[in-house]
Amino acid sequence: MTKTNLNAFLQTCDQPISRESTEGKKTLDSLTLAVKDNIMVKDLPVTAGSKILDGHIASYSATVIERLLDAGAQIIGKTNLDEFAMGSSTENSAFGPTLNPWDQTRVPGGSSGGSAAAVADRLAQASLGSDTGGSIRQPAAFCGVTGLKPTYGSVSRYGLIALASSLDVIGPLAPSAETVEEVFAIISGQDPLDQTTVDYTYKPLEQSIDGLKIGLPRELWELYIDPEIKRSVEQHVHFYLEHGAVISDVSLPYLPYALAAYYIILPAEASANLARYDGIRYPHSQPGQTIAEIYKKTRGQGFGAEVKRRILLGSYVLSVGHYDEYYQKAQEVRNLIKRDYDNVFKSVDVLISRTTPTLPFALGSRTQDPLKMYQADLLTVGVNLAGLPAISLPSGFSQSGLPIGSQLIGRPFCENVLLSLAKQYQGETDHHQQQPKGTDG
Repeated sequence: MTKTNLNAFLQTCDQPISRESTEGKKTLDSLTLAVKDNIMVKDLPVTAGSKILDGHIASYSATVIERLLDAGAQIIGKTNLDEFAMGSSTENSAFGPTLNPWDQTRVPGGSSGGSAAAVADRLAQASLGSDTGGSIRQPAAFCGVTGLKPTYGSVSRYGLIALASSLDVIGPLAPSAETVEEVFAIISGQDPLDQTTVDYTYKPLEQSIDGLKIGLPRELWELYIDPEIKRSVEQHVHFYLEHGAVISDVSLPYLPYALAAYYIILPAEASANLARYDGIRYPHSQPGQTIAEIYKKTRGQGFGAEVKRRILLGSYVLSVGHYDEYYQKAQEVRNLIKRDYDNVFKSVDVLISRTTPTLPFALGSRTQDPLKMYQADLLTVGVNLAGLPAISLPSGFSQSGLPIGSQLIGRPFCENVLLSLAKQYQGETDHHQQQPKGTDG
């Protein structure tokens, strides 16, 4: 498996980007890190997978990058993604699709598909992605790696190209929960440059499984489920049951409306955030006789079909006469979903579900059917709407050798509980250690 045929990287560095620790110690000494190309690394190109940013060079580094460099990490390149993180397959990139390392006829998931594929193929020891509706967890599941979506507000978004500002979160991917934890401990915490961050210091925890209350949300279990995925996730649940956990069925009544609400809120915020790409402030620009003509030509040629679709949808739901009918109603549903999670966590400590509705699907099989593509986010968007932490970790393989992921969901700022449970599971299983055929070990 090579970087060329996998297309996980949009670019690799001639020499890894690193720096001497300002504190004289390196907690991530020599860890090789790949970075999703919607996160700023000073003096490197940043495209967000779009032609409209082709040629743009970052003038500063994101807060998470500064923290990782100070800790001794080495940045080896920028990874491919769906354009402006809009997608679930990494097929929407203006620079071509990324392939799944386990089966190159299938997608790696998205939008952080390049970050997940690079880790799965052991091109990097860890990577950074962003998760707006499942964009870390879904590709982690499809590529057989561990991916953490942190609590909203626990990680700075300064230097992340915004998609939906009330949903976006930066998080780590790695083969194991142990490495994910090491990276998260460095990038998390309050940042004066991002006012949505809170005063938060990550503290590792040894969570006892004995007596732990685990809920199985029926809304995530009763939907159509692939029998191989069902069997794999049930075995994951059984692991905790064998170690003394108390398992119960729980309900999140408004969760079935999450996908519809998400695909109103996200396009609305995206349409506002992407208004800045107008042919004036960034390198990509098309000539025109008037400002309006410059805008039209630049955005028409610079944006891909999916980005245009979501901008149009977002502009529509924010328009006069439709704002209350769509956007305001979606926000009300969001509040109800958050309330459901709050109520459930009064009786259980953690939730478990599958991460994805299906196994990795074939390249090109959903590109002409946006609604079918959006359904790939069916099991992940609720967590983003509620601002909760969640982790996807490998829990088995299909008969055809494709990875399967399970999802652990926790209370706000309880990443340490999720990571402890993931580490204990991985300490007695080897799913996370498996590598695609042809990967250098």
